[in-house]
Amino acid sequence: MPRAIKLAAIQMNAEPAPTDARLARAAALVAQAAQEGAQVVVLPEVFNTGYEYSDANYTRAEPIDGPTVTWMKRAAQQHDVYLAGTLLLLDTEDIYNAMVLVGPAGQLWRYDKAYPWAWERAYFREGGRITVADTPLGKFGMLVCWDSAHPNLWARYAGKVDAMLVCSCPPTMHDLTLVFPDGERLRASGISPLHRQMQRSSAETFGALLRRQAAALGVPVVNTTGTGLFSSPAPLPQVSLVTYTLGRPDLWRYVPEAGAIMVEAGYFQQTYVADAGGHVLAQVPAGAEHGVVAEVTLPDTLPQPDKPQPRSGVSPFAYMLDEFANAMLRPVYRQAVRRVYGAQMAPVAAGTGRWAFATLLAGVLGFLVARRRR
Repeated sequence: MPRAIKLAAIQMNAEPAPTDARLARAAALVAQAAQEGAQVVVLPEVFNTGYEYSDANYTRAEPIDGPTVTWMKRAAQQHDVYLAGTLLLLDTEDIYNAMVLVGPAGQLWRYDKAYPWAWERAYFREGGRITVADTPLGKFGMLVCWDSAHPNLWARYAGKVDAMLVCSCPPTMHDLTLVFPDGERLRASGISPLHRQMQRSSAETFGALLRRQAAALGVPVVNTTGTGLFSSPAPLPQVSLVTYTLGRPDLWRYVPEAGAIMVEAGYFQQTYVADAGGHVLAQVPAGAEHGVVAEVTLPDTLPQPDKPQPRSGVSPFAYMLDEFANAMLRPVYRQAVRRVYGAQMAPVAAGTGRWAFATLLAGVLGFLVARRRR
């Protein structure tokens, strides 16, 4: 028989703060969702630290038995809920952005973010497997943020899940503002036509485009995001600046001061529960640190899609920038974690240098081809 369950989506301010303070805020939001009848509660990406580009990310990574997952298990048991969220997870040899789903009886499922977005690759490495959490409530697929813009990942869950849980905390990097040392401010849309095109096509990445992917699977979806102002320097500032402003050589005069340039952006603020048809049932208002609860109906058998997964709808330029940044930042990540945790961390894989060079070359060529076609 079809069954109804209640899902909760929680939005939190993403400004970095001590873990104990952020866990206390999360605890109040989880308790409220449970009081409203939620059976599955989904927190945002890196809910325990907040979102930033900082060397502090390396030291704030936790083992699976650290304070954050310990708190999640306790909260799930206390409120009799399944609780999901992501943290920077310190594994045997690497750091991952791991989405953890814990159950009230101590069950635990883990999914590692497969596609670090651009600058994120300086702080954690990519995962490679999907995770289906087989719970008494149903089978849940798991994704983290930028993963949701990759139809190949959605397709791997086809016919295997009752619902999708997505933890996100994405700054609106398609609409970022560069703040230069002399006070000049430049929005992404003012850099080039390609940036303007990316701005137009990316606005619904975590809204209608994400829901379209879930609807193609025929399943409800929970997505969570952050709120507030994102303000940070960029890793590899000189390379980041030149890469982002390839079409604006007049801005290269700032390269010597690139370390003082700040990146500012808002957040997507697309925290909601949607049904299997892609219709939003409940959504957290922009700017609010709050949660919503909505009831969804799960069928008695797993939905079996009969069509290919839809295309992402996001600008190809976004993927080019992402590939370029990932290639450049792999060695930054590797060197940093080996410095902080010792030589046993982040071993160098055979062929990594050749692969990174090939990816970098492909990104540059793709950028040039895109400029010719515009």
